[in-house]
Amino acid sequence: MKETLENILTLQPHLDKRLSPDFFDKIEQWASKMQPIAYSCLGCKHCYPAVATNILNESFPEAASRAPTCSFEVRKTWPPVPGEYFVLCEDSNCPVAVSTLASVELAEKLSLMKPKDLCIVGKTETENIGIDKIIKNVVANSTIRTLIVTGKDSDGHKPGKTLLALYENGVDENMKVVGSPGRNPILRNVSRQEVDVFRHQVEVIDLIGMEDEKKIARTISESAQVNAKPYSCAECKDEDESVASITKIIVKEEETGTVVMDKAGYFVVIPQQKEKIITVEHYSYKNQLLRTIEGKNAKTIYKKIIENGYVTQLSHAAYLGMELKKAELSLEYGFKYIQDGA
Repeated sequence: MKETLENILTLQPHLDKRLSPDFFDKIEQWASKMQPIAYSCLGCKHCYPAVATNILNESFPEAASRAPTCSFEVRKTWPPVPGEYFVLCEDSNCPVAVSTLASVELAEKLSLMKPKDLCIVGKTETENIGIDKIIKNVVANSTIRTLIVTGKDSDGHKPGKTLLALYENGVDENMKVVGSPGRNPILRNVSRQEVDVFRHQVEVIDLIGMEDEKKIARTISESAQVNAKPYSCAECKDEDESVASITKIIVKEEETGTVVMDKAGYFVVIPQQKEKIITVEHYSYKNQLLRTIEGKNAKTIYKKIIENGYVTQLSHAAYLGMELKKAELSLEYGFKYIQDGA
């Protein structure tokens, strides 16, 4: 909500002649009362900022955000971007990826079924960072030729509809997905070249609303028979130089010293069972990935975050410590980790 109000204020020179005189006075009053929280999205059933922004953008097309493109951390292994997904196959016999959108349990059900043609399956809850990650992981694996979009589309953000719009229309000069009904469908962590490759590489199949894993599995099998040949692109570079690498800190017990960096932001905690490490992504409130921190246990990661001043409030620090410990226990005992909203 804070970001929405601030975005509206920046548009005052363009909109003040078409709105009531006291409109921006009220916006300023509300914006002054807002305080940052740990996450820009808590998964609310009704997203008031998203609905308000959608209406504003429909009424005033110039209201679309003009935020600059930023960098995104990419690993050298596949999948290059960490996240809450299930990798079932990495060879040339698995040409299908599935996004279950806001249906988190559906992703796990499909992973347990292990359809033979399924390469990777996971949720997508936002129309920007979530899609950035899909693009990065898909274009890094030429075997993937089909992306099935299924499950419940989250209200306001509409990542499913945004993926369909991206496939059909691409992005404009500001990297905004053309025709997306989402709140803020601006791709800030991928390049235009990666978007182009993604749109040519995969066929996006619309199963939005479908939560029957057996029917989805049949679609996986059917689509694999049509799109089975790995993608090749003679004009594609091996590495897009326009996408800068973000700083990655590998935490060791004996590491000392501090680095002065931005303190504002929120954290996404991702335990990676296969590597037995915990990845923590640190984002600004504009959803820009500032840095990633990796370590084998909660203590070393928490120590590094405190040393560098990446948290500024005691309540946030306490919350982060609790989440890191839960992630550590999930690695030790094998249970599924779900990060709490804060």
